[in-house]
Amino acid sequence: MGEEVNAQSYTREQRQRYREKVRQNLDVFERMLSQSVFEFDRPMTGMEIELNLVDDDYQPNFANAEVLEEIADPGFQTELARYNIELNVPPRPLPGDAAIELEDEMRDSLNAADTAARKRGAHIVAVGILPTIMPEDFDGEWISANNRYAALNDSIFYARGEDIYLDIEGPTGERVATYADSIAPESACTSVQLHLQVSPQDFAAHWNAAQALSAPQVALAANSPYFYGKRLFAETRIPLFTQATDTRAIELKNQGVRPRVFFGERWITSIFDLFEENVRYFPALLAEVSDEDPVALLEAGEAPSLAELRLHNGTVYRWNRPIYDIVNGKPHLRVENRVLPAGPTLIDVLANAAFYYGVIRKLAADDRPVWTKMSFAVAEQNFVNAARDGIESRLYWPGFGEVRSDELVLRHLLPMAYEGLTEWGVSEKVRDRYLSVIEGRCTTGRNGATWMTDTVNRLETEGKGMDRQSALAQMLRRYAENMHSNEPVHTWELRGE
Repeated sequence: MGEEVNAQSYTREQRQRYREKVRQNLDVFERMLSQSVFEFDRPMTGMEIELNLVDDDYQPNFANAEVLEEIADPGFQTELARYNIELNVPPRPLPGDAAIELEDEMRDSLNAADTAARKRGAHIVAVGILPTIMPEDFDGEWISANNRYAALNDSIFYARGEDIYLDIEGPTGERVATYADSIAPESACTSVQLHLQVSPQDFAAHWNAAQALSAPQVALAANSPYFYGKRLFAETRIPLFTQATDTRAIELKNQGVRPRVFFGERWITSIFDLFEENVRYFPALLAEVSDEDPVALLEAGEAPSLAELRLHNGTVYRWNRPIYDIVNGKPHLRVENRVLPAGPTLIDVLANAAFYYGVIRKLAADDRPVWTKMSFAVAEQNFVNAARDGIESRLYWPGFGEVRSDELVLRHLLPMAYEGLTEWGVSEKVRDRYLSVIEGRCTTGRNGATWMTDTVNRLETEGKGMDRQSALAQMLRRYAENMHSNEPVHTWELRGE
């Protein structure tokens, strides 16, 4: 959800004071990187899962306040739109059977939440983009009752000065080309965020590794093929999120001004590179100023919260975001991996996580790392290709040239994931359970995006044939049933009417 704010708009004086405070925070953070002790002796992992609420007809249900009241669990929070909620999973170490224990706990939590939601006429669905969402769904009161979201919406449009233009075309020519007068379409993008705590000296290697790995992650996990009734990218969430939060008018794009949803433009040598770029390139959207004196706290031997820098960092939407945080008075750093869609099942989500944590361990520790053999521009093009074509995409990888993503994973990255998880101390039981899911997707060529697309095609063409909206609703009904089975998506049955 991000940090809550007190105001929905800010004066010029508040924005000027905020800019000064952010720059002061940045100077203090630079000092901390060379002087302070960061917590990393026991690396921790964490997870956030954004979810959708639907009604009995599998259309969006704008009732998150009522559903959250019924759930009554602080682990669930609001998200941008009233048909979104988020589950925050407490950090924990990776070794042993922790992942299987986590899966059991999360299943219990989500089942209890869904039971509570049903009392308010809602069902919970984990998917990258809710396939049944349509433009008219945002005609009413769509935004959650939260100052942060209202302030973000107003600030983005104030900066842009005009409506947002969405233009995404799929592989068969289906296209969404429309204007939006709010950031409502961004709420359709529901994701899983993976966190990994690292030391300052290891941060750059882990961030660079995460950037290189982003394309294979998206190709394997693609689960967002439909938006506004059209079959677009395999992972439409990637271009949609980029466009739906774009503060740039066309003239600024032509000048080369960077978007707030940002893959980046270079490999880094320090976490400071990312925070410094965020401050240098991106004007503030939110301008909350705290009373903290970070210089005084640092000189007194305490860790400052750097609230302004953290707030600003939270409004620059890098696909791999640097995180500074404090727990029990001790500062730490994290890589927040934001490329994955929600769903389809918990076992799929945890398989995606296991793959990521295993491969990133090996990539970051390589003596001649992949980012020294691949240009940043190629890594970004891989990311675009993976979002567009999903598991059928072709990616460039050093030593392999241009290769299908499923082949790259089977031949190279999957064995690396096994080794990496072993080095983390993860049990054989966990490795086999989750990485066999990744293998199954590659050998069958099926993930969430292909299952949804094939199911809708059958519903539209077999028997009497359904129209697109009816087919999407029926497909989503089956998707939700399969989701509750917790059987991995590559095993799901394909059928028409």
